[in-house]
Amino acid sequence: MVFATSTSRPFLPNQTHRNKPTTNSLSSPIISLKNCKTIDELKLFHHSLAKQGLDNDVSAITKLVARSCELGTRESLTFARKLFDVSYGSRYMYNSLIRGYASYGLCEEALLLFLRMMIDGISPDKYTFPFGLSACAKSRTIRDGAQIHGLVVRMDYAKDLFVQNSLVHFYAECGDLVCARNVFDEMPQRNVVSWTSMICGYARRGFAKEAVDLFFEMMRSEDVRPNSVTMVCVISACAKLEDLETCEKVHAFISSSGVEVNDVMVSALVDMYMKCNDNDTAKQLFEQYGARNLDLCNAMASNYVRQGLTKEALDVLSLMMDSGLRPDRISMLSAISSCSQLKNILLGKSCHGYVMRNGFESWDNICNALIDIYMKCRKQDTAVKMFDRMLNKTVVTWNSIIAGYIENGDVDAAWETFNTMPEKNIVSWNTIIGGLVQEGMFEEAIEVFRSMQGQEGVDADGVTMMSIASACGHLGALDLAKWIYYYIEKNGIQLDVRLSTSLVDMFSRCGDPETAMSIFDGLANRDVSAWTAAIRAMAMSGNAERAIELFDEMIEQGLKPDGVVFVGALTACSHGGLVQQGLLEEAMQLIKSMPLEPNDVIWNSLLAACRVHGNVEMAAYAAAKIQVLAPERTGSYVLLSNVYASAGRWNDVAKVRLSMKEKGLRKPPGTSLIEIRGKTHEFTSGDESHPEMRKIEAMLDEVSRELGHVPDLSSGLMDVDEQEKRFMLSRHSEKLAMAFGLISSNKGTRIRIVKNLRVCSDCHSFAKLASKAYDREIVLRDNNRFHFISQGKCSCNDFW
Repeated sequence: MVFATSTSRPFLPNQTHRNKPTTNSLSSPIISLKNCKTIDELKLFHHSLAKQGLDNDVSAITKLVARSCELGTRESLTFARKLFDVSYGSRYMYNSLIRGYASYGLCEEALLLFLRMMIDGISPDKYTFPFGLSACAKSRTIRDGAQIHGLVVRMDYAKDLFVQNSLVHFYAECGDLVCARNVFDEMPQRNVVSWTSMICGYARRGFAKEAVDLFFEMMRSEDVRPNSVTMVCVISACAKLEDLETCEKVHAFISSSGVEVNDVMVSALVDMYMKCNDNDTAKQLFEQYGARNLDLCNAMASNYVRQGLTKEALDVLSLMMDSGLRPDRISMLSAISSCSQLKNILLGKSCHGYVMRNGFESWDNICNALIDIYMKCRKQDTAVKMFDRMLNKTVVTWNSIIAGYIENGDVDAAWETFNTMPEKNIVSWNTIIGGLVQEGMFEEAIEVFRSMQGQEGVDADGVTMMSIASACGHLGALDLAKWIYYYIEKNGIQLDVRLSTSLVDMFSRCGDPETAMSIFDGLANRDVSAWTAAIRAMAMSGNAERAIELFDEMIEQGLKPDGVVFVGALTACSHGGLVQQGLLEEAMQLIKSMPLEPNDVIWNSLLAACRVHGNVEMAAYAAAKIQVLAPERTGSYVLLSNVYASAGRWNDVAKVRLSMKEKGLRKPPGTSLIEIRGKTHEFTSGDESHPEMRKIEAMLDEVSRELGHVPDLSSGLMDVDEQEKRFMLSRHSEKLAMAFGLISSNKGTRIRIVKNLRVCSDCHSFAKLASKAYDREIVLRDNNRFHFISQGKCSCNDFW
């Protein structure tokens, strides 16, 4: 729509449209027009005009058109338009109909009528422009609104307060906050509507800080008092900031300023305090204003659900029903989400029944929540049936079903559904990437991330990069880790504490503790997870002293260590040789005196220390604890078996392995990865299928015969003869990978290997000998730590 070139003659700002003279413009039917409240009454009124011969009376028809538009129904607007089309349209008639169309949402009709008005040579006035801009704001037609702005300037209405307010509102609603602010700043005077339009524009577009700052500027700079609409926008902005101090200042202003407090404002205040985790103040407001306010109850319940306080959410909903309030679809969304978190399928089905009886199933958010609960409660078939029945599948719906498949371990179905999605957003990509990482499909997750880069309009966020960092860490790919860090900085992805912690963990797993600690040192606000990652980074690299220092620093900061932190500290002691034989009893006492119940991970750390020092009895005790807490944990059986084997207690080894067999557990085969010229090669213990196997065997023989490597037969944890042990040790996956690295990479190049199990002492000795003989640095990561091996020495000091 082009306004500037559509007029047939120049605009005359002061032009007055001449109506045809009438004689009965104040007759009684017009006086009673204000009593018409339905379309039938308006038509009856028009019929009475015709009977009196007044159906061509311009003044009467103008007022009838205006009243029909005020009624605001589709039928009344159609009736008004019919009257308009057969009459001699005045500016007032045009304004009435444009306003009626815009208010009802018939924005295109409003703008077409605006255009026709200009073609008819009737100049818009200070009312026409706001009505037209309202249509542009509702339809988000920024181009048409900008043209109207041009007309405003040309016709000298740019200084009119009513028009300026409409321009600010239009630009803010269309998301052009720069233009909105320009108009706002140029206003010679402003009223509460001006400030509210700009503040709400900021708040609704995610610029919460700007909204709050502008509010306080309003309080300082001009004698304008906010109204309830202003305050609701400011309160919602405060909720997004999650700044309790600012929230309290805004609340204090409301209490002292005399602003009328309505139900909407109270609900917004409750939401604000709960977003800031000040549940006590929110609860006080809730109790003060009563539970008979549906919006207030919904605000309380939905925030409790968000915080994971499902019992409290259900209590609010129960209180609401006891007060005689009937749950609406928002209430049911909170109820279903609570049931989903609790995995309470019976209550969930009851909610589903209520939803169906009250016709809420047509709301896609409700259906998405029901899909979620059925998936979480392992009722996948029911969830899929709901999904298939939905006519309006939004991207959120698709994401819900994919997330459900992943939660149930059905990655194939998740992947198939992902590929058939008609539209994907960042949540879709994050869900499938996270699912692949969860299932240990790390290389596949990286490939999906790379394919995501080619999608227009989809930019990776912090959640994406956390998953990718996790995948990279498990692969131990340092070059990829460096690229990921560069990608995050290049694309301006915010390094919050969660993403930073993921990067610390990634670099520590990739054998770069220096970069890991550099990221940790740059963190301003560190939570327990961040400290844990740093302690683990030092533990994995063998820097036990620094790990213990970090543990002590965390305690001094007033943070309460959890089980994972204790694991990190114990692991550091074990890796650094700080847990000598005499100190194992102290470690046991530390575990027993912990302020939380020791979990299987903590007992496994003690078991690992027992393996290093050969304490068979304590190892058996720790293993027994693990088998109660996590009977499916294969690694604990393997560790205990190794302890027994090292002590020559083959009967006990047999018992452990028989126990594993009876429980259906199987030790995974040892596998090692090595990257050569951008290609990853995987070796499995005992497997001789690699195409370079002859050269690999030759290198193994060279190290054994010419360099004098003597196999450590105590590492052969099978009850077989000596010759068989020698052969089995020579085919360990890390040895095969090292030999391949030596023959396939340039001299002096660092060799990096990632193994899925603990490295055995024989392979460790082999690596130390090879590093000195061939002047190579070998970085070997097993499932517990890093070994930085150079010139015949290892960073672990032979403790791991």
